Amino acid sequence: DRLFEDYAPTRSVRGEGAELTFPVDLSESENEIVVKAVLPGIKPEDVDLTVNEGVLTLRGVAKSESTEEKENFYRREIRYGSFARSLPLPSRVDQGKADAEFKDGILTVRLPKAQDARPQSIKIKGASAEGELVAGSPSKN
Repeated sequence: DRLFEDYAPTRSVRGEGAELTFPVDLSESENEIVVKAVLPGIKPEDVDLTVNEGVLTLRGVAKSESTEEKENFYRREIRYGSFARSLPLPSRVDQGKADAEFKDGILTVRLPKAQDARPQSIKIKGASAEGELVAGSPSKN
């Protein structure tokens, strides 16, 4: 059952006290990792972000609006309560340079990759004398 929890953008069915969950996109480019989380109706100050040992954790609380006791609900699907997601990151990041922006209900977190986690080109050394290999040239048999 836990295998599918990360893919279900609805409330867990474990009963009372279950945490809400939300959909996320996680992408990687050459220089950074970007996480986008859909958090409609959530205020930025109600969200907490942490990076620890290669895992980004988003947690917070979706607060309910006060309703009158006399209301008769025919359907009540909007869920309130705590939420959390922990996402293993595909590369090491420089968490001191992380940036987060909240716009139109979407939280975007940009995590620059650590310098040693970025791809780097390697120069190939070779001799050009006959009988020795030079980078990019076919070998002689």
